[in-house]
This record gives sequence, structure tokens and C-alpha cells, in this order.
Amino acid sequence: MIRERTKLHEKLQEALSAVLPIIAIVLVLCFTVAPLSPGILLCFLCGAVMLIVGMMFFTLGAEMSMSPMGERVGSSLSKCRSLLALTALAFALGFVVTISEPDLQVLAGQVPSIPNMTLILAVAGGVGVFLAIALLRMLLGIALPPLLVGCYALVFLLAFQIPKDFVGVAFDSGGVTTGPMTVPFILALGAGISAVRGDRHAASDSFGLVALCSVGPILAVLLLVKIYQPENSTYTVTQIPTVTDSVELAKMFAEGLPEYLKEIAVSMLPILGFFGIFQILVLKIGKRPLTRIGIGLVYTYVGLVLFLTGANVGFMPAGTYLGEVLAGLSYRWIIVPIGMLIGYFIVKAEPAVYVLNKQVEEITDGAIPASAMGASLSIGVACSVGIAMLRVLTGIPILWILIPGYGIAIGLSFFVPKIFTAIAFDSGGVASGPMTAAFLLPLAQGACSAVGGNIVQDAFGVVAMVAMTPLITIQILGVIFQLKSKKAKGRAPLPAGATAWDLMDEDAIIEL
Repeated sequence: MIRERTKLHEKLQEALSAVLPIIAIVLVLCFTVAPLSPGILLCFLCGAVMLIVGMMFFTLGAEMSMSPMGERVGSSLSKCRSLLALTALAFALGFVVTISEPDLQVLAGQVPSIPNMTLILAVAGGVGVFLAIALLRMLLGIALPPLLVGCYALVFLLAFQIPKDFVGVAFDSGGVTTGPMTVPFILALGAGISAVRGDRHAASDSFGLVALCSVGPILAVLLLVKIYQPENSTYTVTQIPTVTDSVELAKMFAEGLPEYLKEIAVSMLPILGFFGIFQILVLKIGKRPLTRIGIGLVYTYVGLVLFLTGANVGFMPAGTYLGEVLAGLSYRWIIVPIGMLIGYFIVKAEPAVYVLNKQVEEITDGAIPASAMGASLSIGVACSVGIAMLRVLTGIPILWILIPGYGIAIGLSFFVPKIFTAIAFDSGGVASGPMTAAFLLPLAQGACSAVGGNIVQDAFGVVAMVAMTPLITIQILGVIFQLKSKKAKGRAPLPAGATAWDLMDEDAIIEL
């Protein structure tokens, strides 16, 4: 009990350090250039409190439950001698953990002319197929960069064959379906498989599952748009609620809370069912660790309910309102640097980012510290939000940015250590989570509405941008690692005829 209290206090400190900068930025804006109505401001502050408490419980719960569950399932899957059975199990796992992801339900309502259930089943199938491919890649030792080249070549080939109104939504789908419910489990799954392998490439191959799973939804949406050929892409920005007193404010949260209580319960059931089958047939975990996992699941559930309620009920109206006000100023360009500042700090509040950074630090024995990962992700997201706001103001086509961006990212993958490539492509899906959907996307939509732009073409794509730029910044971190490695080896005496690079293992890690 004392240990859990200490952990909760530690997680509370982490949540405060992640959310307080966002609160400070919004408060400065609302008392200077972008005044908020008292009702919207109070709604935002209440949402922020729920965000902090939700992050505290979620990060502790994921550490106690999702990570151990994923690692144990991964270890048991890696012992499967039949590749056919392994592929089927991986597909089933990817399908069930995706089909009830909360953000997928939102995505389904954003693609007109395609039945919601058709889209949901297709996206879940896409994740299932690519999770199976990702696990086979790990077990067979297939290099990640060539796979990424093939996948994204197919993605961009299809992107040129569908109406441009739907390109942003398709790329956004890759980020929203790898949400806080599935990412901790999938990351731990990779760690469990690599722990059983134990070879020198295991650490780098433990990452990359989220990277490939993010491709499946993009392909699924592109294919469906091509098949259904929808002609209209009308989208209306969600109306900003009018809050005149504390009773109406309480009513807003009281109406939202039951919805997320049900949504997260439905989201967790498939993972619990899958783990329960493994526990009965294969794992047979003891009573004490199983009880700890159960307590962790309760924490995860409570944390996600509070987090998503705070983000969607409290932050979403504030994001839309701020976007409208900032883009309505005579000096509307100011939304670009302000968006970059918000983007720099908001990624720290993504619940799955904490899980990724912690796992990277643990698997590399602290050689890639969470602080270096956090700084690289923040810089990447700041750049992506700045570009997204520039698109809102100018209407630059999204493919003009995505094609060179992914080209640079995939090009870097052939030169940096493999572990950085895998971590980078995982981080893209992890960084584009519920905070991006609940605050940054409404910010772009509000701004687009104020400037009279096309919301589907110009505002959608924020999630895609946030998913793209970390691929570059994390791999630049890998370039820095290589330079430091060469410099460190250069100081050591070398055998005759040998060079520092010749003696260094390609997956070696040096303290950054």
C-alpha cells in the first residue's frame, strides 16, 4: 500500500509537469490576445484537473497491468512453433484490440459515404494484418527499412488515386487507431518477444510493431475511399457549447462521463478476453501477480475515463474557440508560433508517450534516456503543428508535405542504427493520441473556419503531421548517437589496422 502511494505521488508529479505548461499557455493567451468566455475557460480548467488525475492513474495502471500482460503474451507467442498459428493469433489480437479503440469510432463518423461498421472492420483488419507482419518480421529477423519503403510506396500510390479531400483523413487514421488503449499492450508485446529471443538484435527488433500497425489503417481507408468513390466531403465543426453557470458546466461533464465509462469498458474487454484465454490455456500466472494486474487494470480504467472526459469535454471547446479567435486576428500568422509552442508541450501530456519513453529507457538500460526521447518528440510535434497551422492559412496540399517528409524519414532509416529507426516509426503513432485529436485538431478546425478554408482538406491532417515529424527528429537523435559513438571510439587505443566503426556493434548504444 505504501509503495502504491509513493508511486501515485510520483505519477502525480509527472502529470502536473506535463499538463501545467499547457494550462499556463492557454491562460496567458486568454488574458492577452485570445480572450475566452468565462464558461469556456472554466470548462477548460475543469478538464485540466481531470486530465492530471487521469494521467496519474493511467500511467500507474499501464505499468502494473498492460505492460506485464503484453510481455507475457509476447513471450508465449514467440514459443509458438507454427508460423501459421502465430500469424492467425497475431491477426486476431490486432483485430480485437483495434475494433473497439475509442478514437476509431470518431474516425468512422468523419468519412462520408462509407458505412461506419464497414470502415471499422476494414481498419481493424488492416491493423491485424500488419501486426502479424510485424511479429513475423521480428521472429524472422527481417530488416524494417525495406518493409517501410514498400508499405509507404503503396500508400502514396493509392493516395494519388483518391479525391484529395480524403487524403488527410486517411493519414490521420494511422495515428488515431494506435491510441492509449492499444499502444501499451503492443509495445509490451514486442518487449516480451524480444526478451525470449535474447540475441544482439532483439533490443532493436522489440520496437517497430506500432510503426507497421499504423500503416494498416491508412491503407484500409485509402482502399475503401477508392472502392466507394465518395463525392462529398462536407464536415461541420462541432458547435462550441454555451456555458452560462456552474450548473450547466456540471451537466456537460455529467453527460460526458457515462459515455466514456461505457466506451472504455468496451475498449478494454477485447484485451481482457484475449489475455484471459492465454491465462487459462498457457500462462497460468500465480494469484499474487494476477491480483496486481487486476488492480492495475482498475487504475487504467479510471485513468482513461477521467483523461478522455477531461480532454473531449473540457479541452475540445477551448481548442476550437482559440483557433477561431487567433485566426480572426489582423495578425493571424501568430497562430503558427503559438501552435508550435502548444505542440511542444502538449505531446508530454499524451498518456502513451510516457509508456514508450519508459520502455525505451528500460530496454536500452538508460542509454537512450526518457529526457532525450521527450525532447526529440516535443521538437518534432512543435514543427508539425507549425506546418499544420501554415497549411490552414495557405491551403498547401498535404501531399506536398507528407511525401518529402516520409522520404526524408525513410532515407534516414538506411543510415542510422536500427533501434532508432524502429523507435522513431513507433513514436509517430504514439505521439498522435487523444490530446492531438481533442485539442490540436479542434484548434486547426476553428482556425480554418475563421479564415473560410476547406476544413476537410486544410484542417484534417494535423494528426498525420504529428505522426510524421517524430520519425525525423528521433532518427536525427540516432545521427547524434553515431557521431558520439565515433568520437568515443576515436579516443580509445585501437588494434593495428582497425577503425572505431569496425569495432562498434551496429546496435551498440552510447549514453546520449
